[in-house]
Amino acid sequence: MLTSRRSYIRGRNLRLLILSLLFNAVTIGQDWANLNRYSAQNSELGPPATNENRVVFMGNSITEGWSNFLPEFFAGKNYINRGISGQTTPQMLIRFRPDVIDLKPRAVVILAGINDIAENTGPSTVKMIADNIISMAELGQSNGISVIISSILPAGDFNWNSVINPPSQILAINKIIKNYAEKNGMTYLDYYSSMVNDQEGLKEEYGVDSVHPNKAGYEIMSILVDQAIAETFSLNRKKK
Repeated sequence: MLTSRRSYIRGRNLRLLILSLLFNAVTIGQDWANLNRYSAQNSELGPPATNENRVVFMGNSITEGWSNFLPEFFAGKNYINRGISGQTTPQMLIRFRPDVIDLKPRAVVILAGINDIAENTGPSTVKMIADNIISMAELGQSNGISVIISSILPAGDFNWNSVINPPSQILAINKIIKNYAEKNGMTYLDYYSSMVNDQEGLKEEYGVDSVHPNKAGYEIMSILVDQAIAETFSLNRKKK
């Protein structure tokens, strides 16, 4: 009986080891941060021209969707969209160098955090999310890039993870990153106040769902971000 139990345990441990090795092999083979997504476009882009006011938009599906719902916003401007749907702040932090720093922009607009709250890549605390956003901001600033930190947009719920109630976490993170931006000479871009409803969710007229903006939502965001970029560049000229 004892021998049989020992054989069972050895067999179970062997199976667990094999599964672990297979999982690690798959994970290693994956491009978890999707570094390859924009690698070819980044190579083709080349350095900015003299006096080019290049701006990179770093974000998730909300940033990526901007080019689909309102392509005219990016047309004729030195605005570069580097949003990737579904991404969380640790993934963005990994690709911040190739997708932002190496492009040598004058400014970066960071819009991140909503997918962390939704636990797309696992549970995250408010502090963890805010710290990752702050780390991206510090990387930008230390490389001579003007940083615009965007508020997380309002969201009442997640249709892909209904057990999470996001409003309180959104407010807490926005408060942290707003204070950080103001204390460190960065611009805080407040989308939240213009797009929130009475229930602390996204106004129906601005969303295709409870999280993602529609064309009207992006039109509001476009006005606000253009103002933030202009103000940031103006302040930088005064400092010089």
